[in-house]
Amino acid sequence: APAGFGRPAPLPQTGWERLRELWRRDEGEQFPEEALNIAKSAFTAGVVGWLYGGLPAFVSARKAFVERSHGEPFQNRADAVQSAHRAGLRSFIRYGWRWSWRVTAFATIFNVVSTGLSAYRDKTTISNFAAAGAFTGALFRMHLGLQGLAGGIMFGTAFGIPAGGLLVAVYGLAGETLQERRSRERRELYEQRLAEWQSRLSVTDVLGQTENNAQGRPEMERAKEL
Repeated sequence: APAGFGRPAPLPQTGWERLRELWRRDEGEQFPEEALNIAKSAFTAGVVGWLYGGLPAFVSARKAFVERSHGEPFQNRADAVQSAHRAGLRSFIRYGWRWSWRVTAFATIFNVVSTGLSAYRDKTTISNFAAAGAFTGALFRMHLGLQGLAGGIMFGTAFGIPAGGLLVAVYGLAGETLQERRSRERRELYEQRLAEWQSRLSVTDVLGQTENNAQGRPEMERAKEL
């Protein structure tokens, strides 16, 4: 059928189909809200991690520079202040980056796994976040052996349960989860497109019947003349 006149694609029925839809652009070339939320949370985690690691390092490095520089000659007070700030800034960049990429990676993996589980199971529960936290914690600590792996699982689960509980509570106040809203909007859009397709199909049938009737009249007239 020509583009725009074919039957609308059916709703995803399996978990794998719903997973593929998470990373597929719509007709407006926009990614789903879940994928955008993952990107936003990764950026926020990076900023928070940088501040968490950078600010204490800045203060500590500046204080250490002041303590070490007693008796050192400076051109003036402004030169001494600038030197202290440069020392703190170097530590801010160095230690801020160390924390930033770790927190970003942890948050991104956690959100990808929890969002994927919610899409695959077609429901949002605390167990999804607990499993995502356990997987992420194990991934980060697996290089330390079995003991580190067990510790990572425990830490990730302890992080995932309250985080999931908070999100589920927020969704409860909103009346529906993100997955439920997406399913509802997808179903409503499908029903709308199906109704439009059926309407176009009925119009096409009427036009086809009219054309057939118009072609049949001359033949009937010629038959009467004979």
